[in-house]
Parts: sequence; structure tokens; C-alpha cells
Amino acid sequence: MHDIFTRDGNLFYVPEPHVQKNVFLTEGASCEGSPLPEYDRVKDLLPEPFWEGHGDAVAAYDKAWRTAFKNLRKANRKAGFVSDFIDTAFNGFLFMWDSSFIVMFGKYGVLAFDFQKTLDNFYSHQHRDGFICREISETDGMEQFSRDDPASTGPNVLPWAEWEYYQTTGNGSRLGKVFDPLMAYHNWLRLHRSWQDGTYWSCGLACGMDNQPRAEAGYDPGSSHGFLSWIDACAQQYLSARILTQMGELLGRQEETGELKREAEFLKDVINRTMWSDVDGFYFDRRRDGTLTGVKSAGAYWTLLAGIVPEERRARFIGHLDDPAEFKRHNRVPTLSADDPHYCPDGGYWLGSVWAPTNYMILKGLDGLGTERAGKLAHEIAKDYLGCVVRTFNETGTLFENYAPERDGPGIPAKDEFVGWTGLAPISVFFEYVFGIRPYALDGKIVWDLRLTESHGIRRYPFKGGTLDLFAGARKSADEFPEIKIESTVEADVEIRAGGKTVVVHAGGKK
Repeated sequence: MHDIFTRDGNLFYVPEPHVQKNVFLTEGASCEGSPLPEYDRVKDLLPEPFWEGHGDAVAAYDKAWRTAFKNLRKANRKAGFVSDFIDTAFNGFLFMWDSSFIVMFGKYGVLAFDFQKTLDNFYSHQHRDGFICREISETDGMEQFSRDDPASTGPNVLPWAEWEYYQTTGNGSRLGKVFDPLMAYHNWLRLHRSWQDGTYWSCGLACGMDNQPRAEAGYDPGSSHGFLSWIDACAQQYLSARILTQMGELLGRQEETGELKREAEFLKDVINRTMWSDVDGFYFDRRRDGTLTGVKSAGAYWTLLAGIVPEERRARFIGHLDDPAEFKRHNRVPTLSADDPHYCPDGGYWLGSVWAPTNYMILKGLDGLGTERAGKLAHEIAKDYLGCVVRTFNETGTLFENYAPERDGPGIPAKDEFVGWTGLAPISVFFEYVFGIRPYALDGKIVWDLRLTESHGIRRYPFKGGTLDLFAGARKSADEFPEIKIESTVEADVEIRAGGKTVVVHAGGKK
């Protein structure tokens, strides 16, 4: 019989064992007394890209960092915050979904400010049964939603955010700290957000795509699960289980992840068996009668990132991203297919707008396939998307919450001065899928999938506690292998793929 704990005199919990090992619940503010860094004082610690003939892309990159540093906040101990953080830049609340993506560009600024610690403030608010609210007030620590509200938490992308940070920094000590709260949160979702058949549900607000018409007529798209098995929620739980299993192996705690392995095997099977339409070549949400909704949401591509899609289905599935009638619009990738009756050419928020988090997820998913077709498509999508963001920046001088799918310019509606997750576009998308430079600290290497023909590169690229300077010369065609120069303060193998060849350059030692 489990002991029952009470919190605030009115909430009762069956305690989750991993919560008892959550160090963020007992730590005080680790940054008290230290001033927040100012952009102009620390910009020489940030990576410095250059791209021949594309100074406007570099200007948008600088704008993103300058805005991000304006959004830094001190930890408010009265609110239960334990680390300085970057504000979501929306409504005075810290958002789980937004913050998880913000730190995915923040990883490149680690030498100037450790953006990753923003997530500490969610772990420090974990309930004793593993629950974490998705919105927390920055002033008093109050939670925006009751735990029983369908919109109270999610989506579960925290493990992925931590894994991406590890791939840049190689910081195993952080993995050791976050493993327990992440395990507890995963287990809470399994108990409270799954159906009898083991699939998961969500709602518009909880999945992050507020007004997308996933729950059908008669159900509110933002706050109701609509009695659906949600394809993105199922894929995210598979991804969480897979990443936590890898963390457990690295930490020597693999005996604690056996149930996650079993759940992952089950989810992969049930998704492919019951949520794939062979007629459409696409994954859909599933109704409780077993039929599929037919709504082609960008959220379905979480299956690609998670590694769920069988090889024989991949060509058809990613083909939708290259179809002008569906997701290949002027600006890529709209979050709702253009052939959906709810699609809005001006964006309509999640009715077709192009958003940084979903684009980044799709690019990462394509990257994971490891094929030339997928790599080329990722590069094309990234260039199209960054081009729209940069041209809009040239016209307006700002970055927006989302962008219109049928023209350059912001979606309607969209907040301006938004960094926010839009920092992904001129930083992470720029580095990883336009330049093609991606870190893999677990393997001790950097992959440079070099597809540009103009000279380009990055100074002070952060990797495993050091930096690299990476330079590629101009070339007449993509069939040529360019002149490469690399200097590094840290041991690393740089795997350069260009001109039909793969060359590995070992870098290391002080400049």
C-alpha cells in the first residue's frame, strides 16, 4: 500500500518514486546575485556566422540573439524558480512547449548564458506524483491550469530538448540531474493521458497547436480530446521512452527503463497498425470507433522524428512535404495541409501558419532518415523557410511568432518581436539545415552536410565545452568539393559531406 501525501492541504498524491530523487525540488536559486548578461557585452562569446552574399540572414541572426538577451529574467524565488531563464515572451507565464524549443537554439549561446537552465523551473514545480503544469506564472509560481484540465500539461518534448543540449555540450552531469523528473513526468502522462488501449490523447492547447481542427464538430478544438488517439501525443511518448532509455544506459540506470522499452515497442506497433492510412500514405488521429480523421496535420511528422515510420512507407509519407497541393506552399511547411477545408491562406494561427517548432521537428525527422533525398528536401525546406523569415525581417525589422504560408510576411494573427521559439529559424535552422552543420557529442563528431556553393562558415561554434571555426570556400557547382579550413580548441571529428564525397577531418588542440 502506497503512502498518501498531501500538498497545500487539499491535493492528494500517490507518490512517484522518481520525484523523490528530483534534485530541483530541494535546490535553491543557483544564480542568486549574479547579473544577467547583456548582449553587447557577451556577443563575442556567441557563434559568428558568415555567408557570402547573404548579409541579411546574418542580420536576422543578430536580431534573434539581441532580442533573446532582452528576454532574460532573474530567478524569482517567491515563484519557486531555481534558475535564471529566458522568458517565453508571450503573457508573463513560462510555457513548457515554448521553452523546450527556445533552448534548442539557446544551446548555441551556452558560453554566454546557459539557456537550458530555463527548464529547471519546470522541474522545480513538479508535483509529487510527477505532474508538471505547462504554464507557470513568473511572478508568483501559480499554475495556469488545474491538473485535471485536459489542457493542463504537454506536449512531452522535455526529454528531446535535454537530448539536443547533450548532443552539443556532452554534459552528462545534467543528464544525471534531469533523468528522474523526466521519468516521473513520462510515467504521470502514462497514468493520466492514455486510453484503455495504451494510446495517448491530448487537446489543441496541450499539444501546442491551439485551434487546429483535430477534435471534430461538437468538441472544442482547444480544450477537448474529442475521444481521439492523438498521433503526435503517441509519437512523442514513444520518442520520450526511447530517449529516456538511452539516458538510462549512459547513466548506468538501464534497469529502471525496462518498462519504457516495452511501452515503446507497443506504441510503435499500434501507431503503424491502427493510425496509418495506406490509401492516403499518411498518419492520422484515430477516433474511438477505429476510423481515422483524415486531417493532415504537420503534427503527424512527430512519427518521423521518433523513428516510427517503416522504410517502405517513408517515400510516400515525406512526399506530402514536397506536394504543392499539400505542404509545399510559398512558405514551407504550413501546419495544416492546403487541401484541408479549414486551411487558411493567411495562416489563421494553426490553420496553416508556418511555425518554427513544427518546422524544426520536421527537419530533424528528415535528417534522421539519413538518405540523400531526405537530406536534400530538408535543405530545400530550410532555405525556403529562412528566406521568408529574412525577407520579412528586411521589410519589418522584426521576427514574428509565425508566418503566412502563401506569401512573405507574418501570419494572421502573429506577435512581433517574438524570440520566443522563432529564434530557431535564424539560428538553429540556419546552422543545421542551411549550412548543414549538426553536432553529435555522443559520437564525438560534427556532421557538415555541405550543400551551399557560396563561401560560408561559423566562428566560435560551441561543442563539448570548446569552440570550432569552420570555413568552406566558394565553389562553381555542388559537384565540387570545396576548400575547407577548421580550427578547434576541442577534440572533434568533423565529417564533411560534399561533392559526392565524405571526408573526416580530425580537429583538436588550441588555436
